[in-house]
Amino acid sequence: MFWRNFKLLPTTAVKWMQPNVRLFLTTRQPTIWLLAIIIGVCVSAAAIVFRVGIGAVQWVWLGTMSEQVAEATAAAPWYVIVLTPAAGGLLVGLYLEHVHPGRRAGGVADVIEARANGGRGLKFWPGLSSAAVTVFSLGVGGSAGREGPVVHLGATLGAAICQAFRLPDSARRVMLACGVASAVSASFNAPIAGALFAHEVILGHYALSAFVPIVISSVLGTMLSRIWFGGAAAFSIPDYQITSYWELPAFALLGLTCALVAVLFQFALIGTDWVERNMPVRFWMRPMAGGFAVGIIGLAFPQILGVGYQATDMALKTELPLALLISLLVAKTAATAITLASRFGGGIFSPTLYIGAMTGGAFGIIAARAFPELASSEGLYAILGMGAVAAATLGAPISTAMIVFELTGGYALSIALLITVSIATGITQAIHGRSYFHWQLEMRGIVLQEGAHKWLVKRVHVSDFMERLKEDEEVPEFKPEEGEAYLRPADTLETALRAFDASGRSSLYVVDRRDPSKIIGRAWHIRALRYFNSALIEANVEEHR
Repeated sequence: MFWRNFKLLPTTAVKWMQPNVRLFLTTRQPTIWLLAIIIGVCVSAAAIVFRVGIGAVQWVWLGTMSEQVAEATAAAPWYVIVLTPAAGGLLVGLYLEHVHPGRRAGGVADVIEARANGGRGLKFWPGLSSAAVTVFSLGVGGSAGREGPVVHLGATLGAAICQAFRLPDSARRVMLACGVASAVSASFNAPIAGALFAHEVILGHYALSAFVPIVISSVLGTMLSRIWFGGAAAFSIPDYQITSYWELPAFALLGLTCALVAVLFQFALIGTDWVERNMPVRFWMRPMAGGFAVGIIGLAFPQILGVGYQATDMALKTELPLALLISLLVAKTAATAITLASRFGGGIFSPTLYIGAMTGGAFGIIAARAFPELASSEGLYAILGMGAVAAATLGAPISTAMIVFELTGGYALSIALLITVSIATGITQAIHGRSYFHWQLEMRGIVLQEGAHKWLVKRVHVSDFMERLKEDEEVPEFKPEEGEAYLRPADTLETALRAFDASGRSSLYVVDRRDPSKIIGRAWHIRALRYFNSALIEANVEEHR
């Protein structure tokens, strides 16, 4: 009996493995893994070119490609600091108005929208054009971040590379996430954070089927970036330690402070954007006016020009006094809001890290003066503030915490960072209700944070489930002028379901969009519901496979 069962083991094992292997092959995982390698290498190379390009543009007017912008501007005449962003804004405005589609550079919100649309919507040449706009914008002193645009570029390359393969929507979404992971890891030298950000912000889930290709791309992105720029962390800081666990209330209070700063920062971005949209000036003049304003601010505070990593690093090393920390907090908020509202290319990753470091540094100085025996270094608070403001603004607490760990090498601060980040994120959600990316999407009428069902009823159209009339089919008599209900092919599923409910009918005629009296098909209530349910099931399976 024993030997008989022993001989059956190989057969049993094969039968057990067969469905798993079949699923692995039918979902085209080998192809996805191979594409993840290609995407990781290509996106990392693009991120390197992007970063070098910013330095090359900066060299033209500052004579250096270094990120030490504040030092370089000290040797530049005042009119160069004022006029360079303005002149650069003029060129950006003319380019956006006459060449670039959409009149704005792309960002993370566009990638999230493309994910919701089945991995589609990011076109190759407009994506490269958007990256070029951002390289020039940041090179001439635009006060914004480079990581968000690199995420858009990475996702664009990921979408373009998988274009030649007939992949299902779920695989296309994974390819987008692979491009994002490589972009984030190459920009921040943070492979774990890159993988987590792609899952947390872009995909919105942590499915195991997506984990392997995303990690492959993230690791390759970091590897090439380290070969080119070196393996050191972005910020070199002293070895800070928590002085006493009695500081936990202070960390919680810092989280509250960072939440308020994050909310005010987002309102500053939203409000300035509204003002810019309603300015009675030609579109191409808006970036020029914004660049001039940023240049004026840069005269007093040159630390706000460009990405701003030098000032962030100084705050982490406790090299800035309290008055300057608070001044830079306000100045950077204003400069970033003006930069983005006036349609310069750029993102909010680096500005949130910058503003958070200034917030934490100022909080640390005040805490040290109030409780000198208990308070840790202000540099530690600067690290915590950096993570808290960024997490609250981006809506990505897990990946942001990991970014801070990998940027600073400060894993010993995990307890304090998690407390600060969680409180800041929770309070920001309670007040503002959404991340900055989701606010951008809602401005376009795209609401994703309420769940797949809310988005699907707006994305699915009658043309997806209608039954068209056959060539030889007799066209029924139809009188729309008498109030008979009908649908158009472009109507959303939400509109169709409301029409079915209001009319009480099981089917409605679908008419030509130009001529309501011309019937082109029929839509059935049961087919609309079946299509909707199938899409929901597919989304649920993808998130848990």
